[in-house]
Amino acid sequence: MNGILPLWKPAGLTSHDCVAKLRRIFQTKKVGHTGTLDPEVEGVLGICIGRATRVSPFLTQMDKTYIAECSLGQATETEDAHGAVIDEKEVECFPSEAEIVDVLKTFSGEIIQVPPMYSAVKVKGKRLYEYARNNEYVERPSRTVEIYAIDLLHVDSNSHTFSFSVKCSAGTYIRTLCVDIGKALGFPAHMSQLERTEVGPFTASETITFDELEQLKETGQLAQSLVSIEDALISFDRMNVDQVTAKKVSHGQKLHVEKDSFTSDHLLVMHDEELLAIYERHPENNDMIKPYRVFV
Repeated sequence: MNGILPLWKPAGLTSHDCVAKLRRIFQTKKVGHTGTLDPEVEGVLGICIGRATRVSPFLTQMDKTYIAECSLGQATETEDAHGAVIDEKEVECFPSEAEIVDVLKTFSGEIIQVPPMYSAVKVKGKRLYEYARNNEYVERPSRTVEIYAIDLLHVDSNSHTFSFSVKCSAGTYIRTLCVDIGKALGFPAHMSQLERTEVGPFTASETITFDELEQLKETGQLAQSLVSIEDALISFDRMNVDQVTAKKVSHGQKLHVEKDSFTSDHLLVMHDEELLAIYERHPENNDMIKPYRVFV
């Protein structure tokens, strides 16, 4: 079987745990996830099965949507509710909804983030969480991410929390976003809850749970849980090719195209009856495209 499984990851499992369980269910080693989701977080996790593992790098870079809860008054070493408190301030006057909305607006668009110490980002060959666990300090490189939409959902002044939805580019740390929003409101803060509701074309309503997968396996309908590779790449421009061009594509040849045949900032999916390759615009010639990855 080949395709992408839109899994609803339960809290308590790592993304790697999910991969291990799915290798057993689908009886194949060719299983890979499309972006780590913290163990305590539940939500949409795209899983590539079989031949689809070859497109996982493209799915990893897709936009994501979350519902997060930010708690004011305490900052933690992990930037979430599971770390030790490292800063504290009494919330004598909780911000109004209008104040929170105004601050959220300032985080729309491109922003600079410094990844949390408890993260999988590599610095000098080691994961940041490895430095953190050894009480070692290392300078963390900042990164530019994009917030496409951020909206206040609920305010609970009694618990000093508020929740918001956020659609963002890949690589955005919502924990860090909560910390930075708290600072802008004048308080230490941390992310107290998180749920991922969308990854690229996959939404929460379209996901499959492990219990549902086990039922499908018992009835021999496991393949019904998978989305085709082509459908998973629906946001990419695509080109249907004839047999002559398909042969050129399979050999990884550059191709001539019309200048406006696809958007300059997107990759191009090439296929006939199946996915053949993903091409990109040639950096030196807008009339040509070159292979980014060939699958045949």
